Amino acid sequence: MHTSDGMDIHFSLYVPASYDGSEAYALFVTLPGWGGLYFQGVGANMEEDFGTEAIRYNSRMIVVSPQLNDWGQTSAEQTIALTEYFLSHYNIDPDQVYLHGMSGGGETTSLVMGMRPELYAACLLTSTQWDGDLNALAVARTPIYFAIGAQDSYYGPESLQRTYRQLCSLYAAQGMSQAEIDRLVVLDLREQDYFSSHGFSDQHAGGQAFAHDADVMSWLFSHRND
Repeated sequence: MHTSDGMDIHFSLYVPASYDGSEAYALFVTLPGWGGLYFQGVGANMEEDFGTEAIRYNSRMIVVSPQLNDWGQTSAEQTIALTEYFLSHYNIDPDQVYLHGMSGGGETTSLVMGMRPELYAACLLTSTQWDGDLNALAVARTPIYFAIGAQDSYYGPESLQRTYRQLCSLYAAQGMSQAEIDRLVVLDLREQDYFSSHGFSDQHAGGQAFAHDADVMSWLFSHRND
């Protein structure tokens, strides 16, 4: 996609054969981690299974996987632009737009959540850290799920643990009950046996296992932005 400011946004796209534009479909945007950037090879972003697994939960869902150039502000802006493009050019249900980021893609996703969280019905972050604006997320109240290994070999769990506590505090300051907070923010910290059972010895790379976890993926796609 070529943007009005002269930038190219590369992405992979899955559109169900049943889509003809007459009915609104859900949209899932999934950002890959290291190895999935554009300069690392066209299609390298498809090595993670979040996009392919997503269609198991909703056959009426379009899947977009950007191949961006870094984990920073420009990539976050491009992710937002790509989301808005599909909302404008495809028949997308605005109440069923979902965002995911793995590893470095999760860093970009956190920036997006700090900029335009209201675009999304829910967000999943796997094996990553938080770089975004929590105050913006707390105002929008977009549900978010943090999933990471207790001994993640690259990031460690501390960033997401700290972000979880801070976000819970922001919601508590809004007068929310613990039950209400628990519906908006989840911290899922997994031990090695979880990753080993999915064939991963390394907990960071093992973040890909969450794509095959029905509890995690069902949580994401159960939300509506209403």
